[in-house]
Amino acid sequence: MPSINEQPIPAARPVIGEEEIEAAVRVLRSGRVVQGPEVAAFEEGFSELVEGRHCVAVNSGTSALHLLLMALNIGPGDEVIVPSFSFAASANAVRLVGADVVFADIEPGSFNLDPAAVEAAITPRTAAIMPVHLYGHPAAMDKIMAIADKHKLAVVEDACQAHAAALNGTPVGAFGAGGTFSFYPTKNMHSLEGGMISTGDAETARTLRLLRNQGMEQRYANEIVGANMRMTDVSAAVGRVQLGKLGGWTEQRIANAAYLSANISAPGVVTPMVAEGARHIYHQYTIRVQGDRDAAMAKLTEAGVGNAVYYPTPIHRLKPYWEPDQKAGRTWDLPETEKAAAEVVSLPVHPSLTQNDLERIVAAVNALGENL
Repeated sequence: MPSINEQPIPAARPVIGEEEIEAAVRVLRSGRVVQGPEVAAFEEGFSELVEGRHCVAVNSGTSALHLLLMALNIGPGDEVIVPSFSFAASANAVRLVGADVVFADIEPGSFNLDPAAVEAAITPRTAAIMPVHLYGHPAAMDKIMAIADKHKLAVVEDACQAHAAALNGTPVGAFGAGGTFSFYPTKNMHSLEGGMISTGDAETARTLRLLRNQGMEQRYANEIVGANMRMTDVSAAVGRVQLGKLGGWTEQRIANAAYLSANISAPGVVTPMVAEGARHIYHQYTIRVQGDRDAAMAKLTEAGVGNAVYYPTPIHRLKPYWEPDQKAGRTWDLPETEKAAAEVVSLPVHPSLTQNDLERIVAAVNALGENL
């Protein structure tokens, strides 16, 4: 149990400071609150994270995935290769455009798509590959891009957890046909709620701007069928403040993770790996517990250390996917996905942690060694 003077350490801690509040109030007082100058400025600023690519702001990370697939003309009759070890939004976006989800297994170290499994999953109907940069670790984009080029497939990056992550110096969101980011409050930066799409193609960017705004660039001059997935200027103003802090926060997350990895030594606990050339930005610091995970999590909670499982149920086992697959007699061979879902636990790594917090986390995890 934590001492009477010690508060529990939360698994995540969204930051909403005075600068964010002042930015939101400034926009509210301006009267320009939707799809205005703040959104344009946020898009321009975020572009610097993705090698100057076109950026299109929307109302959520899920909308970003959905609209990017639409803009790439992916729909009924197409297949998209997706990891099952991810948040459901990754696969949901594929279903929302009417395409079929094909699940591929993950690498045990990075928790990201296994390129060999991707290549094995390609069929004549495959239209795209969706690597998810899970927990902030970049997927093996060099290998995935080579596979995509070989088979002439689009690559849609789900970078919703990976703002400022990179592989061999190239930032995520700058590899494929497009990348998507989330600004949900628990992400490494947020805009209260929102998303961003990056693309290197100007025509795709224009299509995305039409799709998010009822299919029109000029009012009442609708060019295509679109939706209302705009970002508000209030969200963009908050996002701009957070974007200015992202660099410092990212370095703190990396430093916190380095401390944890250097000091956690419990038998049966595996700390996160970082692939060669990868910049892991630690949206989550995720360990593997090779023992009784439920008991371990209970012990961590008792010690005042926040913890969570992302994700306890692989997407292919969720009802909207499992039941149709069962009826169709379709099965997925995903052993690394199943193993990860049974072992992972995410620990606090956010930049608000103090040195005392880090020491408490290490002590609590190392104490598990006696019980695993």
